Amino acid sequence: MDIVRLGAWQGWPRSGTTQADPYATAAFARTGELPLELADGLLFLADHDTAGAPLDGRCDIRISGPLPQSRLWTLTLTDDKGALVPNAAQRHGFTSAELVYEPDGSINVALSPRARAGNWLPTGARGRLQVALRLYDAPFSFASGAQDEGQLPRIVTERCP
Repeated sequence: MDIVRLGAWQGWPRSGTTQADPYATAAFARTGELPLELADGLLFLADHDTAGAPLDGRCDIRISGPLPQSRLWTLTLTDDKGALVPNAAQRHGFTSAELVYEPDGSINVALSPRARAGNWLPTGARGRLQVALRLYDAPFSFASGAQDEGQLPRIVTERCP
């Protein structure tokens, strides 16, 4: 499979091209999602934290660190089937224009069933979660996998019930 793995994140940079491998094509066909063409952007998914533990909506999880250069990015929280997580706040993600950045330009986002100050995405105390990071108009070299995992934010489970 044509997968780029960077820490907890994995992406399929050729999934929207004619060079897409059959497994990536089948995965996108199963979900009905249209893959991004490489010229448009890159999609990275994480369903576990940097230590390898599954993302659990009952836990407090922190996504923090740098993002690669891109014109626009989105960070979206879904359940393990890719559906938006229902919550009273009706907050399902952030865009690069909405987030409050750290002084060094990095991001710091809390995923939690309980309200948090700052950049918070409610998990609805659901079980398994998935985070989608879409980078639009990102450098092509990033898709090669030659980058190191420090280019994407770390995902750390801080506390579980």
